[in-house]
Amino acid sequence: MRKTFTIIGLILISIKSYSQSDKELVLKSFDNYKNAILTDKGEIAADFVDSRTMNYYSIILDKVKTADSIEIESMGLLDKLSVLTMRHRVPKKDLLSFNGKSLFIYAIDNGMVGKNSVANAELGDVVTNGDFSKAEFVVSGQKTPFFFHFYREDKIWKIDITHIFSLGTAGFKKIIQESGESENDFLTNILEMLTGKKPKEDIWKPIM
Repeated sequence: MRKTFTIIGLILISIKSYSQSDKELVLKSFDNYKNAILTDKGEIAADFVDSRTMNYYSIILDKVKTADSIEIESMGLLDKLSVLTMRHRVPKKDLLSFNGKSLFIYAIDNGMVGKNSVANAELGDVVTNGDFSKAEFVVSGQKTPFFFHFYREDKIWKIDITHIFSLGTAGFKKIIQESGESENDFLTNILEMLTGKKPKEDIWKPIM
């Protein structure tokens, strides 16, 4: 009987250690991603985002190349902004040579991914289930009802940026409504404010 309890105790200790290890690795991955975003280091940031994120950038790149104004109008708000941003800010020759990963790296290197999404962000409690972890989103020391999502890929915990995108949509729509502008006018005005250049009409047209 004593031997049985000893074995159970060892199993419980190993499970606890495994959980603690996962939490530490999630926290470390987030810190690496956050530091890369804040210092515009796309290559490093790319190592800590998951396949869902890279797939999203591949899809956006395809839409940048091929979507006409009708298709853009049918997109979700953040997808629309992403397509218009890339057409406005990235040289056509680069867009035509990119894949999803290189587009992501370019966006980070050139400060096109908002630093304010992570600047004051920290992780709180981390809950792991297999190869998935969710980490409490803490802003300026205050807990929020939101979570960052992480997936273990190639033995590394990687953040799913697409989950964060979805959290921002409702707030963004509210800002647009309060501005009194149409959605399209608001988006093009943002692009002009960020770059100092008025967007051309061709941002609504395919580049190939």
